[in-house]
Amino acid sequence: MPEPGQSHPDLEEPAGELAPEAGPERERYAAQLRDTLPGVLDRIERAAKRSGRSDEVRIVAVTKGHGPGAVLAAASAGLMDCGENRVSELASKQQLLGRVVRWHLIGHLQRNKVRQAMPLFDCIHSVDSLRLAVELSQEAGRGGRDVEALVQVNVSGEQAKGGLEPDQALETIVEITNLPRLHVRGLMTMAPFTEDEAVLRRTFRATRDLFEACARAVPRFDARHLSMGMSNDFEVAVEEGSTIVRLGTVLFGERRP
Repeated sequence: MPEPGQSHPDLEEPAGELAPEAGPERERYAAQLRDTLPGVLDRIERAAKRSGRSDEVRIVAVTKGHGPGAVLAAASAGLMDCGENRVSELASKQQLLGRVVRWHLIGHLQRNKVRQAMPLFDCIHSVDSLRLAVELSQEAGRGGRDVEALVQVNVSGEQAKGGLEPDQALETIVEITNLPRLHVRGLMTMAPFTEDEAVLRRTFRATRDLFEACARAVPRFDARHLSMGMSNDFEVAVEEGSTIVRLGTVLFGERRP
């Protein structure tokens, strides 16, 4: 991966015709990243050192609500993983840009949209039920491809958040990992939106404990990734073992209406 500010040598040309404003938009986001990315990388490095870690922490640049220029700027800055919440927005960006980055689907996926979504993402972070996992597995079989996935768990207990409940997660993950063509690479969670560090740390630590339990007890669980931490809490997440942080506002600023 290139250093921040360097172009990526494998950056492809956009697949479709970009709107005239895409050039200035890309430059605006590139300037934003020149200001924000070094500080974010430094904060991640410091958080990792505080917990005695030396392994890689990957940034998924969350481009939802931002134009295609944000994706191009991210790729040019060496951020080759971008995240989208909605299938429709991912589809429109990929139609314009193709696979200039690795696309991560980080929002809830309805089962009736699995067929549309399947060709679009490289990894889905939000496998939040056995029924969705079955649908993904079946569609993967029909399309002759494999699916990289993270299982979403809801350790905070918030009603508004999706994911497997901790007391049922291990048994369900066993079933999910036994599905054909679905490769579970780890877990994802979202912490409560709070400044209470104790609440954040408790959420992330419980997710890490579940991750480690899966690694011990589930033979086909490929314990590679813990996707946890967003713009408001990523340092605590890294201290608690996150290997993927999903960052939008701290990189690109607030989304424009």
